[in-house]
Amino acid sequence: MTPPAPEEIERLFTREDGTFHFSRWGHPIVPVIFGVEEASLPPLKGAIEAVVLAAGHRMAEVDPELGTNLMVFFLKDWEELTALDNLDRLVPELDALVPRLIAADASQYRLFRFDQNGAIRAAFVFLRMTGDFASRPAEEIGLELAVKAMLDWSVAAFAQTSPLVQGGDGIARLRPDISAVLRAAYDPVLPDDSRNPAIAFRILARAMRNYG
Repeated sequence: MTPPAPEEIERLFTREDGTFHFSRWGHPIVPVIFGVEEASLPPLKGAIEAVVLAAGHRMAEVDPELGTNLMVFFLKDWEELTALDNLDRLVPELDALVPRLIAADASQYRLFRFDQNGAIRAAFVFLRMTGDFASRPAEEIGLELAVKAMLDWSVAAFAQTSPLVQGGDGIARLRPDISAVLRAAYDPVLPDDSRNPAIAFRILARAMRNYG
């Protein structure tokens, strides 16, 4: 697999309307997971921690303002969202969101909140456990949800290809190019938020050092 090109990195953060937006977490990540059996929690949280550390970012036991800031919900169907207590206070757009997810037959959805500087402050990840997705190992699901929650990727970023690759041992891992971009995106010299596509070249320069 060859390293990413500048235009490929730019595409990862380009919206459907052509605008560009790069944003990463500016705070340590504190995850909480709802809707899974107790046995699934350690591999899921372990996978999230592995991705966070691979990016060079940090986790914490508690967020001083929010308590938790990465909330992951596993669901059987989207209607369950409307039955979750107080979720509409955290996600005011919930009433409009649920019909859209049902109409699109979506399997997952991410919603970010940003701080005053544009950095990711909190994220809500909704996963509908259906079809092949429901039969995947918890570690694999955890890796994918973590990668997709680490940056404000465009909708098209992983529409055609997964951020994971299956190894010869049958274990899923981060794709080397995505791992390199992720690590580069969290370089301390880069801003937490940018609307300038030129940042793709800065990410590329660092990704080339991280690649492989």
